[in-house]
Amino acid sequence: MEEHELIRQAIQGDNAALSLLLQQHYAFVYKYLLKITLDSHMSEDIAQETMVKCIEKIRLYNGRQSKFSSWLITIATNLFLDQARRKKREKLWQQQEQDQSLRRMQWQAGQQNENWPEVLNALSELQQEARIPVILKHYYGYTYEEIGHMLEIAEGTVKSRVHHALKQLRKELA
Repeated sequence: MEEHELIRQAIQGDNAALSLLLQQHYAFVYKYLLKITLDSHMSEDIAQETMVKCIEKIRLYNGRQSKFSSWLITIATNLFLDQARRKKREKLWQQQEQDQSLRRMQWQAGQQNENWPEVLNALSELQQEARIPVILKHYYGYTYEEIGHMLEIAEGTVKSRVHHALKQLRKELA
């Protein structure tokens, strides 16, 4: 059966035709997503979401503006961009939460007449992936090997992160 006939039947509510249509296009959508995400798990998730969205919206497809495969690619791209925006917002929200927490800790230290060391301000400027190894190494005395094991990263990566973080801290505190 030709694609346009499958599409017509799917639009009319034929679930078997819709299923066959989605099976024929799944690999195409997945491979496209793999190229733009460079992540097989994310590509699989978005491809599945694309298929679900297609099932929900198949009646809106008219075939005059684009081929069916182009319509699926548009859906997949929009889902990917939505997810990227959501992740960006989540990252921004987490940063805001972290900033508020830092200010709260500074205020509490001031209320208890404790000094808030400049080192803590400088540490707050480090990215989390650098801050954790520095704290584990220089505040808690773990070895690079132990830190690597804890964080599930190579010992050399730990050394590099600690080195660059210390360099940034020295610059901040100078």
